[in-house]
This record gives sequence, structure tokens and C-alpha cells, in this order.
Amino acid sequence: MAAKLVNVTGVASERIHMDDRSWRSLWRLVGQALRIEAVDKRTATTTASTSEQDKVQAALPSFDALLPAIQAATVLLDGDGRVVAFNEAARTVAPGLQAGGLLQLAYRMPELVDAIGRAGKTHEPQRAEFVERVPVGRWFEAFVHPIRPPGSTGKGGELLLVTFNDLTPLRRMDQMRADFVANASHELRTPLAALLGFIETLQGPAKNDVGAREKFLTIMQQQATRMARLIDDLLSLSRIELNAHLQPNTTIELTPIVRQVVDGLMTLAHDREVAIKVAAPPEPLVVLGDRDELIRALENLVENALKYGAAGRRVDVTLARGQTRDGTAEARIVVRDFGPGIAPEHLPRLTERFYRVDVTDSRAQGGTGLGLALVKHVLNRHGGKLSIESTFGAGASFTMQLPLHSASATQRKSAVDSSA
Repeated sequence: MAAKLVNVTGVASERIHMDDRSWRSLWRLVGQALRIEAVDKRTATTTASTSEQDKVQAALPSFDALLPAIQAATVLLDGDGRVVAFNEAARTVAPGLQAGGLLQLAYRMPELVDAIGRAGKTHEPQRAEFVERVPVGRWFEAFVHPIRPPGSTGKGGELLLVTFNDLTPLRRMDQMRADFVANASHELRTPLAALLGFIETLQGPAKNDVGAREKFLTIMQQQATRMARLIDDLLSLSRIELNAHLQPNTTIELTPIVRQVVDGLMTLAHDREVAIKVAAPPEPLVVLGDRDELIRALENLVENALKYGAAGRRVDVTLARGQTRDGTAEARIVVRDFGPGIAPEHLPRLTERFYRVDVTDSRAQGGTGLGLALVKHVLNRHGGKLSIESTFGAGASFTMQLPLHSASATQRKSAVDSSA
């Protein structure tokens, strides 16, 4: 309407002669009409925007009820990138999240901010992958999905749903796999290179040297034994991991296993001049397990104590009943040596594959770096765990903790009741 007034006024100025005062009055009326029209347009726009916002507000209770049911970290943003709602899992990703605050202030990741901006402009889902460097390295991928509440069609009604997936376990698994291949290749290559070198020497310069031949053959046998032990440990780990999801269901009494392992290592103990002391309760302790795997795990612990703790001249192997923190009955096999002990910085990594406190000493003792990793995997499969305690200079204790079979617990309870 105001535009028509302007056109009419322009035509009138060409055809009608009026004084200046009349023209000023006319133009004042046109200006008022233009302002009224602008106000009407803004009011209509504000009303539409308010209507869309009302629809968003009406839908928020539904989102508040839905987000806690989503296991992945999830944040709901408005069109301006402000936090509307989030679930508890999102706090593990961005502890500084606050309703009404900007996500980019609570979580300063340029890749995520760019993905949110693209989703808002293109109205299409976006994906971003990024890594946190501090306090520890963590990898994430985020998906940004534009969504509209039911009945919302206009501007101001769009929301952004941001979900986070923690890629850290996958990335670490990839790194562990790469490290494992590299370490296994290195561990096999070292004795293999030694064998090839001695073979070439025996075929060449030392061909007729009887003394050198005997010396080299002894070393070659040691290196071949080391390779065989390494391959055996690798195959054992593979078998245990293959059956990790299958918990053993055979009842095993632990006292005969402890005595069998100790008897089998008495020759090594005699060679190292170490006395082994065994203590076991009179009543049987029964677990559900794989006999061969439990023997292999305990052998590794006792053999390590005899090799690396020989300086203490004593190793104690104790079988006893215990309880977990929640009161569940368990069996504990403690292997205690009185050797040099282990520095505290090494304890968290002892069960990593190929990790050694002293690489030279470990290889000299015939170790593969896989023994404690194998013990840990065996106990995990049996629903137990390995505990390690050590005081540097005062020896170390390795404890196998295994849940007792319920029948064993029942028999003990019946014995206590009958004695009462």
C-alpha cells in the first residue's frame, strides 16, 4: 500500500501544482504509511518465529525423556548452537556442558564446530572425527543431524542432534595389534638371525673346529628353544583369546594343581638354590576351570619367581580362601618371592605383551615377554583377576584370584552348620 502511495504522489507532483507546505504534509503522510507497513511486517515475522519457538518448547519434554535412554553421549542444540538438552553420558565427553550455553565453549574442537556450522547451513547430516590430546589421548567421531519437532516447518524450528562415539578402544586396539606384530617379528628375527649366523660360521671358518662347533651348537640349541617357547606362548594366547567368551565349566580342585606345578619345578628350584614352601588349607577349594590353562598360568608365576627372585633364596606358594569386596567367596593362589622386587613405575604395564622390566635379563633367563599376559588372559576367561604387589628391594607377590564354585561354598556352609 505504501508503495502505491509513493507512485501516486510521484505522478501528482508532475500534474498537480501545490505549495511547499502542502507537499510536506503529503510526504509526511507517506512516511507514516511506510513505517506502519514495516512494523506490520516485523510483527508478522516475529509472530511466525514465536510460533516456531513455541513448537520447539512444546517438544522439549519429549527430548528430555528420550535422551537418557540413548547410551551414546548426545547433545541437543538449537539453531544458534546453544545447548538445549543433553544426557549424562555427554558429561564424560564435555564436563563443562550447561543448558543454554554454547557447545563450542564447553568443548573446543574445531572439527566439531565446523560440522555443526555445515549442518546448520546445508540442513544435511554431517560427520566429524577428532582427537583429544589432554589429559589423555582419546579419539571420537561425532554425527550432527538436523531435526525438526513435529509440526515445525518455518525458520527457527530446526534443532541439531549431536551424538558422540568413543573410538579410543578401536584406535588403541589397532595400535596394540601393530605393536604386537612388530614385537613378535623382532622377537623371532633375533634368534633366527643368530641361528643363521652360526650355521654360516660352521659351514665356513669353523667347519673343522670341534671346540667352536660344540660351543655354537649349544648356543643354537638355546636360540631354537627360545623360538619354540615364543611360538608356543603365541599359540597359547591365540587359543585363550579364541575361547575368551566361553567360561570353563569343569570343576577343578586347586590343591592338586598347586602341588603338581611345584613338583614339576623342583629341578629348576634346585638349580637356582631356591627353597619352595607350599601352604594349602585342609578343605578342598573347587573352581570351574580349564585344568591345563590354570597349570600353565601358575607355572609361569612360579617359574618367574624362581628365575627373577632367586636372590632371595625362597619362594612361598600359598593357597587360601578369600572374599571379594562384595563378599563373594574366592580362591587365592599367592606366589611370593624375596628377590629384588619391581619398581612401582613398571607395575601397571607388567601384563602387556612383550613388556619387560629388564630386557637383557629377561632374554638371558629365556623369557618371551608373554608370560604375564598369558596369565592375565587365563584368569579373565575364568572370571578372575591377577593382582601384583611389590616393594622395590623386598620382593614381589603375584596373586591369582578365582571365584569359588558354588558347590564348594555350599559344602563349606554345610560343614560350618553341622559343627555348630
